[in-house]
Amino acid sequence: MRNRVFHYLMKKLKEEKLHFTLLDPDKDNELKPADLAMIADMAGTDAILVGGSSPITKTKLDQTIRQIKKRTELPVILFPSSVGYLSSLADAVFYMSLLNSNDPRYIIREPAKGAPIIKKMGIEPISMGYLVIEPGMTVGKVGKAELIKRDDVKSAVEYAIHAQYLGIKFFYLETGSGSPEPVPAKMIKAVKKEIDIPVIVGGGISTPKIAREEIKAGADIIVTGTSLEKGEIKQVQEIISAIKKTT
Repeated sequence: MRNRVFHYLMKKLKEEKLHFTLLDPDKDNELKPADLAMIADMAGTDAILVGGSSPITKTKLDQTIRQIKKRTELPVILFPSSVGYLSSLADAVFYMSLLNSNDPRYIIREPAKGAPIIKKMGIEPISMGYLVIEPGMTVGKVGKAELIKRDDVKSAVEYAIHAQYLGIKFFYLETGSGSPEPVPAKMIKAVKKEIDIPVIVGGGISTPKIAREEIKAGADIIVTGTSLEKGEIKQVQEIISAIKKTT
């Protein structure tokens, strides 16, 4: 069925706020991505994102997704930094534009390069406007982002409205994986007030308290990954529980 994953997400969003687990197949963790995916599934996550900033071989990517799918029936969505992160084994791909990059490659050229590959592979594309907020971490550096200042709510809102007017399905506010700070609640609230599409928030969400604050501010979907990769299983369980209870 066309747009199966998109419809699954939108249907769930009518009932509750969601949590996505981001897994980097290139990170050397004690537990493998498939094990982490199963743990996240048991904790109540709603989808598994697979992606990272480092180059990866197609063989390793395919193998990772294949193993994840053996451990969970949750949708596996690609979160690609380049065309090298595309696999026909995934259920969907976030077809995204890094809106505040200073490099046209990350705004439009890389997505355009991947478009015919996505079509040929038959992966469901889900469009996303991606905005990197201070401190930005690795994704900000790799994506050559002109980071949005933490107090620059106006610019965040402008990008959000722009994304919706382009027909983009999701808008993602990100401070970067492993960030010491989450997206400011004031920024989330302002963005959510001005657009109708779901708002995804990631980076720096390391405690249940922060997760609750981000949801109350207007986030529809929370993304975490670092805590799970560190083996902080109880923390992840409590974060997901906080998201669901705040709904």
